[in-house]
Amino acid sequence: MTDATKAPASVEEFRAAVLARYDGLSKRLQQIARYVLDEPNQIALETLAVVAERCGVQPSAIVRFAKTFGFDGAMGMQKLFRDSLLSNYGAAGYGERVRQFTDEVNRRAAGGPGAMLSEFVEGNSLALTNLSQTVSEKEMAAAVRLIGDAETVYVVGYRRSFPVAAYLTYSLLQAKKRTFLVDGVGGLARLQLETSGPNDLLIAISYQPYADETVQVVAHAMTSGTKLLAISDSLVSPIAQPASLVLQVRESEIRKFRSLAASMCLAQALAISYVFESTQGQKPVRKSPGIRKLGAR
Repeated sequence: MTDATKAPASVEEFRAAVLARYDGLSKRLQQIARYVLDEPNQIALETLAVVAERCGVQPSAIVRFAKTFGFDGAMGMQKLFRDSLLSNYGAAGYGERVRQFTDEVNRRAAGGPGAMLSEFVEGNSLALTNLSQTVSEKEMAAAVRLIGDAETVYVVGYRRSFPVAAYLTYSLLQAKKRTFLVDGVGGLARLQLETSGPNDLLIAISYQPYADETVQVVAHAMTSGTKLLAISDSLVSPIAQPASLVLQVRESEIRKFRSLAASMCLAQALAISYVFESTQGQKPVRKSPGIRKLGAR
């Protein structure tokens, strides 16, 4: 086996190799690559037949994919992910709890408003737990640094992602960060980005099925060298591939309705983290000696 086809020694190395070669893979192998990146626990725990069915390909395609990245076969690739789970039982437990929760909800008839609330609370609790395991401290620090270093932050998110984009814009404006929401009103999305450049940052938010408007805004921003922070559900989504950094969010889906709880939590954490980072080292404001607290004597 040559160095060019040497199997990755870790999951992180494997993910990096898949991302680097993704565009050059065939459409069928890209289907497998996406599943490998988005569902690593399923790769580790499920049989080859189940993985193939969920990828929408034949088992032989999984074997071919594994060999493309230097493994002797699918079992070697699955072992890499299985070994990674040995030090992270929480992640494996999360995947199993999601399956159990989804199956249980789908088996029973929809209850009243109180029962529906309980289902959404439980589903969102699982998504929030997964968020803390998916987005690392290093990634959060890098995202806050991108925001802090940017002269201007542009935020875009259409359709289901719009509430997240609007909230993040509002929060950063409250933090006195120069921020613009690219809302595309009047078809002016391109003009709203006309002055963006290498010293600026675009935060793009989109989930499957990805909004064409967001993809177009990202493509336009890339022509001016604007940095991109993507918040998406996949590392190979249309907005993730050109990004400087991707924060992956997997929202809960209850009775075919997808939530935004995890995305809102991430947006809030980014904004508040920026506030604390930007105020570190600043001198405390001195109180005027002529002003006393209410009620002081």
